[in-house]
Amino acid sequence: MTLAVVIVTYASGQVIEECLRSLAPALEGAGPARIIVVDNDSPDDTVQRVRAFGQGVELIETGRNGGFAFGVNAGIAAAEGCDVLVLNADIRLGAGAVAPLRRALAEPGVGIAVPKLLDAHGELHLSLRRRPTVLRALGEALLGGYRAGRISRLGELVVDPEEYTRAGTADWATGAAWLVSRACVDAIGTLDERYFLYSEETEYMLRAGERGFAVRYEPDAVAVHLGGEQANSSPLWTLAAANRVRLHRERHGRPRGELMRLGVMLNEAVRMVGRGGARGRRHRAALRELLTMRRWPTLPGHTAPPSGYVCFSAQDWWYHNRAHSDFQLMRQVAAHRRVLVVNSIGMRMPMPGRSTHVARRIARKLRSVAKFIRRPMPDFYVMSPLPLPLYGSRLGRWVNATLVRAQVKAVCLALGLHRPVIMVTLPTAWDVVRPMRRHSLIFNRSDRHSAFPESAGEAIESMERELLRHADQVIYVSRTLMAEDRALVGGRAHFLDHGVDLEHFRRVPPERLPADLLAIPGPRVGFFGALDDFVVDFALLERVAEELPDVSLVLIGDANGPMDRLTGHANVHWLGFLPYEQVPAYGSGFDVAIMPWLDNEWIRYSNPIKLKEYLALGLPVVSMDYGELAAYADRVRVATSHDLFVKAIRESLSEGFPASPEQLRASVLDAGWSARAAVLMRLAEKRP
Repeated sequence: MTLAVVIVTYASGQVIEECLRSLAPALEGAGPARIIVVDNDSPDDTVQRVRAFGQGVELIETGRNGGFAFGVNAGIAAAEGCDVLVLNADIRLGAGAVAPLRRALAEPGVGIAVPKLLDAHGELHLSLRRRPTVLRALGEALLGGYRAGRISRLGELVVDPEEYTRAGTADWATGAAWLVSRACVDAIGTLDERYFLYSEETEYMLRAGERGFAVRYEPDAVAVHLGGEQANSSPLWTLAAANRVRLHRERHGRPRGELMRLGVMLNEAVRMVGRGGARGRRHRAALRELLTMRRWPTLPGHTAPPSGYVCFSAQDWWYHNRAHSDFQLMRQVAAHRRVLVVNSIGMRMPMPGRSTHVARRIARKLRSVAKFIRRPMPDFYVMSPLPLPLYGSRLGRWVNATLVRAQVKAVCLALGLHRPVIMVTLPTAWDVVRPMRRHSLIFNRSDRHSAFPESAGEAIESMERELLRHADQVIYVSRTLMAEDRALVGGRAHFLDHGVDLEHFRRVPPERLPADLLAIPGPRVGFFGALDDFVVDFALLERVAEELPDVSLVLIGDANGPMDRLTGHANVHWLGFLPYEQVPAYGSGFDVAIMPWLDNEWIRYSNPIKLKEYLALGLPVVSMDYGELAAYADRVRVATSHDLFVKAIRESLSEGFPASPEQLRASVLDAGWSARAAVLMRLAEKRP
């Protein structure tokens, strides 16, 4: 795997050239590498020096000083599919330092590798740390960091020189130089930008460890860290002290956060008294900040980060497929911001004669509403408001919007979401969000919802237009739809391709295939997802069943209509809806995966996530043609008619596929949801 060296700079003109010069000898024997410098709007000549250096250095200018994590995340987003070596600009890597880090990263269970650090005089820099606790904060306050560090329960700093002579693991380490694996990034997401500076690497490494990605110390890799800025700057010292408290509060809740604040305040008070005068200035400043600290730091010239995200989803968390982009993006965002997902408020009241399974659909929505607000995972909340989807009349829209808005605002107040980013996927949410206080409004234009057969067409279309006019940013997964909207949206339009949950959609070995799937004779041609008659061509499925009688057609998913026409065939096996957690195991048992789409307006403007999920499982794919499929022509057999679709399945079964399962999976390794979420957050949180 290619390595990306990401160096974040801000006013780094005096140190960046030496950092860059150290890379060539440091990278010897480490394999292919990219060098990416991310500049956070430096006021000095940093950018000019980087450009003059040349020699294959990629420069990203972010346009603002969004903090260290902001810069690292920009580098990670530009380095999809790569392991990432994060460096401060004042790091000087030793010759051959990177190869040992890469070897350490290859060890089972390791997600982050860190080198031995020396100071500018060649003395050992104590860079390894234990997990922050209130007891350790008190120990450091009363004994001092070094003395407390001799007793593991009382000190965070690892001070024993012997620990730095041998490889081992640590809870976290100084973030001046650290190598993180792509698997770790894809699994846990990007850095939390709310800290601005300090504690972001602590939070990330602790989060990695809790997800099974250990931090490995490698003494054979050596780097010099000049450092010193924090100790000589009262604002930086103050920010570091306050962020220790913020980190503990976010990880363990407000009560334990307050105890940590008392511990850190005691530490600063003791040093202020002990050092006095000019030497105690930074401790006095830190103590003042700790007494009145904001929830998150806001520095001069920077807008405050949003209080969180509220996403009006087009799906319902409790009974729809959780692979949908709303859910996947928000799960990644929740690693950095508090998230409230508002389950679908519908596009039309289900009615006999125009809707299928009316009673079942109303019953499942009422069961969802009965849950009201739940927290499936940390900082990820899901609410199901009671809607009255009467979008056909002005009065009905007003009543529904007022009712839903009151419920959402009450929950936002309880969760502290006072000025959130609001993301809307379902156009009917426009009436709800229009007057709501917000940081920014994002329209996730994932589909043309007015083309949905059961929608109140004209009303939905008018709400789509209002969102297109008033959203701060509009994101698309269909280039065709983005091009059609360009005149109205202009520079606010951004293509953000779907991602895939690479850790989840991993092929399971044959011995772990589900028993009910193994009972179905092969070869198996399969489909998983919603079996909705406005997107899935049931006549085509029936044709497959009839013309390929020796093939088992396996269908997984809820259906919005009767399935008798298919299940009447002996070789059709409809397994119904399966939990998201089980889908990869069943998909692993397919010999060919299919996408039997109708040719209609809904499909023409879509970009099904399913394709990347099939490829992540290493499955041969046969699909009816649609706009976004052109980019995958080398990996998918594409059909433009029923005859060609059946023929493509035969060819896939008889001739195999040109690409191996490993190659098919490798083709989507750069499509993790964490990188997609990082782009979304930059768009949503940039200054208007």
